[in-house]
Amino acid sequence: MKYALIGCGRIAVNHIKAALENGMTLVAVCDIRPQQMERLLDLYGLSGDTSIKRYTDYRALLLQSAPILAAVATESGSHARIALACIDRGVNVIIEKPMAMSIEDADEIIRRADEKGVAVSVCHQNRFNEAVIRTRRALEAGRLGRLSHGCVHVRWNRSDDYYAQAPWRGTWASDGGALMNQCIHGIDLLCWLMGGDAEEVYGVTRRRLHRYIEAEDVGLAIVKFKSGAVATIEGTTNVYPQNLEETLYLFGERGTVKLGGKSVNRIDVWAFSDATKADRANEGFEEKTANVYGNGHTALYRDVAEAICRGRKPHVDARAGRAAVELVLAIYKSQKEGAPVRLPLYSFCSADMAGEF
Repeated sequence: MKYALIGCGRIAVNHIKAALENGMTLVAVCDIRPQQMERLLDLYGLSGDTSIKRYTDYRALLLQSAPILAAVATESGSHARIALACIDRGVNVIIEKPMAMSIEDADEIIRRADEKGVAVSVCHQNRFNEAVIRTRRALEAGRLGRLSHGCVHVRWNRSDDYYAQAPWRGTWASDGGALMNQCIHGIDLLCWLMGGDAEEVYGVTRRRLHRYIEAEDVGLAIVKFKSGAVATIEGTTNVYPQNLEETLYLFGERGTVKLGGKSVNRIDVWAFSDATKADRANEGFEEKTANVYGNGHTALYRDVAEAICRGRKPHVDARAGRAAVELVLAIYKSQKEGAPVRLPLYSFCSADMAGEF
């Protein structure tokens, strides 16, 4: 399968690795900084491969290289624009999180993808973590019973140097804050595991320790679901001196699960009223990871390739990506208005928060 990568920054190495491990043929890379492309290709001994075309304009890449699948790993504010260009060319696309910075753009991606028959996946790779898969199976088997509530905590550190890497970091138009950038994977998992269908959100955000960015560095929210279950969200980049944890809790009438580790890759609590001998292997289970991005990119790419070949939707499709964006934007809107926000949202964008702090 012909594959192209648009954006060769911080996360690009995970995309290249996943594509190559799935036997895809890298035909082109694109970045506005040529040195970034060469640095990335050099990591895989590909810098001398002249069959891999280099572009500084994604439109030229789409026109001339005609990939079957493209990944968009640029700054967040450009995700929707580039993804839509891919869709319009009939190119299947994997979009880094968040898929868009506005509800309107997310809806347009869904509409055009349906119209063109193009597969779109949003890169919420933690859904493919083994600890998460085991939890999802337990939920689908009814082992937790009726859910009471859930919680997600993303307690991380982002230094001055991190934000200084690129001028778009921490801006409302191109990045958002801790919730949109760092916490959105946890928010995606929380929604997915709680059964989706959030109906009301009350959120509070602040910019406490990173005075030089526009957006929040800490955010908290309470989410009400149509099922009657509730959940809390905490996301921050203010933890000293380094990343502390990403944890997710699920509390049900017949079971409790706590996922932890660098990227919710470990099962800290696995307790069920119908416990079996097989459950002993789950409590304390940990999938080894090299960093906070986890190992899920390869499995996500495998799923997308299969979806393209079989003509089905990817497991983490554009609607799943929209749900996570919608919840973050609802928290932002709640902060702006000082009141709970009802879902679904039909119109709101991160840039509407300009000047909030």
